[in-house]
Amino acid sequence: MKRSFAVFTAALLAAATLSLGACELTLPDAPTSDGPAPEAVTLSVYAPDGAPALALANFIEDKGAAARSADPQPTHTFTYDIHVVDANQIVSFVTGEAPKADFCILPLNAASLQLGTGEAYKMAGTVTNGNLYFITTGENPALTEENLDTLVGKKLGVVQLPNVPGLTLRATLKDHDIPFQVIESAQAQADAAKVNLVPFAPDNVTPTGGCDYYLVPEPAASAKIKGTASTAKPFKAAGDLQAIYGEGGYPQAVLVVKNSVVEQYADAVDEVGIALSRSEDYLKNAEPAKLIDLLASKRTEGLTPSFNANNLTKEVVAHCSVRYTPAKDCKAAVLAFLQKLMEVDATSAKVPADKFFL
Repeated sequence: MKRSFAVFTAALLAAATLSLGACELTLPDAPTSDGPAPEAVTLSVYAPDGAPALALANFIEDKGAAARSADPQPTHTFTYDIHVVDANQIVSFVTGEAPKADFCILPLNAASLQLGTGEAYKMAGTVTNGNLYFITTGENPALTEENLDTLVGKKLGVVQLPNVPGLTLRATLKDHDIPFQVIESAQAQADAAKVNLVPFAPDNVTPTGGCDYYLVPEPAASAKIKGTASTAKPFKAAGDLQAIYGEGGYPQAVLVVKNSVVEQYADAVDEVGIALSRSEDYLKNAEPAKLIDLLASKRTEGLTPSFNANNLTKEVVAHCSVRYTPAKDCKAAVLAFLQKLMEVDATSAKVPADKFFL
């Protein structure tokens, strides 16, 4: 009797164990929480019309989607309010008591002068790397690093001579130990032992303007060549200042980001950096007409566009040297370029603090 009871009890325990095991296999997964919905944040991005604005074309087209965080549960979702504005006004968006720009592309020397302390903004990277080209007429040779001294005794008309174009040219001549002077006009007496630099307004650059060579930014350089092609004395391409400067060009325009954005929205800083890093490849394949439309959709109303159907070509896009380099990879080049500018004009730039670099 005891043995029968023991067998019966064992059978009950085995059945119970099997039953529990079966229950464990069929239990639904424990409920999980998706957490709070991500916070929607809108951030402003400003760029001057021209070459720097081209860097935002792919970002405008996909509305930042291609650079979105891969985090399955992001804490924020970002929308970017992009503005293409007058180049002469760009500094106003990063200065004052409450600057409007969360992100801004602006000339490096202006960034160093206005933001170099790192107190309000940090430099995230370089965006463009120079868009200055020589043009000439007749039998004058194209200029290279090897024959740059061809300019000695010549008159060289320079668009924006007092600003970064002229400063970069003078720094490059200085690097090559080529003497130069500034003369007031193409009619002034040239020094046969120096390069004679003449300030020129873009509209006054003509084949009969009185200079042997001109240094002109894109898209004006290509427009001048195209516009004089059927004349008796046409312009022709005569050299690339970026190639002569070396190092793949010089750090022309940079992306800065407001410190509060760096502190609160690191994912957004990453997203914008990713978008800009894809600009170079995007622009190689983009049709100029599409780029014109994309920029027009973000340009300040009433602003005369830098690019239009008559002056924007794939060659011009390539000449705008859009290539994004993060600050950690270009800090040395930035400091070296600023130093060169200051050696030409001490008031043209400042050495930024270490904390200016992201």
